[in-house]
This record gives sequence, structure tokens and C-alpha cells, in this order.
Amino acid sequence: MTATTVLTARALLLDMDGTLVNSDAVVERIWRRWAERHSLDGDEVMRVVHGRQGHASMAVLLPHRPMEANHADNARMLAEETADMDGVVAVPGAHAFLAFLGGLPHALVTSADVGLSTARMAAAGLPLPEVRITAESVGASKPDPEGFLKGAAELGVDPADCVVFEDSGAGIAAGRAAGMRVVGVGPRAGAHAPDAHVRDLTQIRMETAADGTIRLHVDQA
Repeated sequence: MTATTVLTARALLLDMDGTLVNSDAVVERIWRRWAERHSLDGDEVMRVVHGRQGHASMAVLLPHRPMEANHADNARMLAEETADMDGVVAVPGAHAFLAFLGGLPHALVTSADVGLSTARMAAAGLPLPEVRITAESVGASKPDPEGFLKGAAELGVDPADCVVFEDSGAGIAAGRAAGMRVVGVGPRAGAHAPDAHVRDLTQIRMETAADGTIRLHVDQA
């Protein structure tokens, strides 16, 4: 049985990794190498890292390490990730999803920096939204709501009129903390009680009303 949830919004705020772009292969490679270097359990590390900026994940995993060391480590890892696009592909439905949103209010809100987000979107063959909130744009990583609130502000839309698309627990928590409704995308999202949950973006149908409102039909499996 498939249930359809209908949500209305004036703007959509979109995470990148796991939501628009499947970068799991490279994330696994780089973070499992990092885990091995620090004698940490790779599976436990992978449960933490999705959705957060790298230095924020390191702060959770190595709570007694100075943040200066985390930031330096994160810079090295971002360079590694930006150089490794092997296996980076679009999430099913992402091309049509972004094509529909072309003239409508939407923003990319990602924990990746400018270089990494630009490279991954290009590798996946996806257009970059005009409004982008990246790691450089915020002082606090998801699950802090700062990124989503900045995205809404740049679009000139009240947070309550925004719908967030996210794949991770940290991202879903950030969207909720921003006062927004959240559509969870992919297998990680279901455990974090989003307002609606889909396997991928092929389960989203959209239409626009005369007043510019975006109407989302979310087919939940």
C-alpha cells in the first residue's frame, strides 16, 4: 500500500549528500580510513558523520581532542573528498526535481563547502541552485538550524512556509529546530521521524498554485 502526503510550501530547502547526490561510496572510503587512523570502530563512525560538517563529527567522536586539530583534519579530508568523485551519482529523480524547481524559490543547504558541493553536483550532472548555504555560510553545523534559517532568510520566506528535504538525523533535527516541515529521503531518514519519508525523489510529484505556492504530493511506500 502507498500513502500520499500532501504538503504546501513557498520554498524548498534541499540538503545535498544523500538527498540530491549519492556520495555514500566516497564518504565511506574516506571516513573509514579516518576511523582506522584513530583506532575507532568504522561502523560507529559512519553512524555519526552523515549530515554534519567534518569537524563537528570529529568533536562527537573524539570529544577530548582540541577543535584546532579537528579543523585541520577536516580541511585535509575536504581536499580528499573534493578530489574523489568515483561513484558520485544523482539520487533517482533529482534531475526532474531540480528542473521543476528552476523558477521557484529553493536553496541548497549543505554541510559541504563551496568546492566540494560544486564538484559533487557537477559529477552528478545536477544544476546548482542560485541560493546556496554551504559550510562557509554558517558558524554552527547541523543539527543546529542556522543553515536552514539562513536559507529561508535569503529567499525571503518565513521558516514555517518552508519544506526541508534531508537524509540524515542531524539534518532532520536541524530542519525541525528551524520550525520547518521535513521530507526524509533515503534509508537513513526513516529512523528520525520526518513528516514524510520517501525512498528517493521519484516519489515526489509537484505542482504550483496561481499564488506561487508549491504543492508536494509525497508518495510514501
